[in-house]
Amino acid sequence: MTHRRTITGFSNPTVKLLRSLRDKKHRKREGKFLAEGLRLLTDARESGRLPEMLVMALGRDEHPLLAALEAAVVATGGSVIETEAEILAKITGKDNPQAVAGVFAEFDTSLAALDRSRAPIWLVAQALRDPGNLGTMLRTGDAVGAGGLILLDDCADPFSVEAVRASMGAIFTQRVVQARWDEFHAWLRAGPGQLVAASLREARPYRGAPYAAPCFVMVGNESRGLPEDYEMACDLRVTMPMKGRADSLNAAVAGAVLAYEVLAALDPVAT
Repeated sequence: MTHRRTITGFSNPTVKLLRSLRDKKHRKREGKFLAEGLRLLTDARESGRLPEMLVMALGRDEHPLLAALEAAVVATGGSVIETEAEILAKITGKDNPQAVAGVFAEFDTSLAALDRSRAPIWLVAQALRDPGNLGTMLRTGDAVGAGGLILLDDCADPFSVEAVRASMGAIFTQRVVQARWDEFHAWLRAGPGQLVAASLREARPYRGAPYAAPCFVMVGNESRGLPEDYEMACDLRVTMPMKGRADSLNAAVAGAVLAYEVLAALDPVAT
């Protein structure tokens, strides 16, 4: 197809640009991020998001979903590049890359772009540092029908290759917001919304707690948890039983447990 362009050299400027998107500084400068894999890119297409650039490995197996993706990219004026698998590995930073990757424009992550009435459940993470946990929370949000994930303070970059990969496509179905605590708290109190967190401070059992929509389920940093003043600002603090020797759950797991309990309370038919 004449719309395809082939790149065979590691020193090609486009390859250098694509490799640079693995670094947060360059992602912010370019306003773009990488996503890898046919399933993930198909999820993006079905969610109404297409890559500006599609990069495919030479010698790949043909697939109807890949053909549909390529056609959609071309139809919207995007570019299509073919390159060696070894070069694609350098671009994605993965020894065994999948046969296709895409370059997307970063989304608007401002609070101003968020419509709290869009969903009954929202997930909130404060100072979440692990991109795997961030991706897991996005997947949880997708699973429970949440509106999105609000990242407070200094969190991992949601557009890093690792976080996008861990989201399994949920980066394209969930609204992602980045804000400081003070900004978020002021925004939350300017309209309806119940803020809930797992806590040991004046908390009640998480089962049967009076959850109310829109419910914002908040988890804290993996090692430190939530700051005390953040917890005390919550409308509801709940506790989950710990029957073994561990004194806490993984942050993303705790968020998932709470999110499903909120879903059961707000939409019993769904569970």
